[in-house]
Amino acid sequence: MTLSLLEAKSLGSSLAMQAGMGRWVADFHAGERAVLEQCYRDHYRGVVATVGRLLTGADAETVTHEVFYRLLSNPQLRGNFQGGNFDAWLAQVATNAARDHLRRYRREQPEAVETPSLQDGPGASADEADAKIMIGRFERECLPPELANVFEARFLRQLSQREAAEDLGIPRSTLAYQEQRVRSLLKSFLLGEPS
Repeated sequence: MTLSLLEAKSLGSSLAMQAGMGRWVADFHAGERAVLEQCYRDHYRGVVATVGRLLTGADAETVTHEVFYRLLSNPQLRGNFQGGNFDAWLAQVATNAARDHLRRYRREQPEAVETPSLQDGPGASADEADAKIMIGRFERECLPPELANVFEARFLRQLSQREAAEDLGIPRSTLAYQEQRVRSLLKSFLLGEPS
């Protein structure tokens, strides 16, 4: 069986595309910066649209950024893509992330537990007074002023991330990153580690 010139060119082009795709997949698996940057640029809108079918607002923004963060930081996730339709694979990753987020949100129950007041007074216990002193010391010695509102909203008033982000007028993803910084500083403070 002989191939016509047109069929041979088509076969050659197809093989070249497969070889190029193989190199791209290898670079993607390796976490090559240029490939991941291009992936973000090319697929951001698609991930936003996919996540937007299940979530809105700050939740959709948070999950979209989480998907790309996982692509950047998780070689195992990148390794799950073995070739084929990258758009479909990424849409499935985004859908799964949005569903996981919804499951976590549904499990969140507002706590009906009363938190003790940290105010001085004749009824204040020694533990409450000690806690108030420790909180004041943490705020003075370790907490940067730009994180004070996040500390107050999330740790003292114990608002959910959603409520705190709304209260502070910042995106939930920004709140989550700032909260992580506060947690790290608080952990170092409580363990007596230098910050």
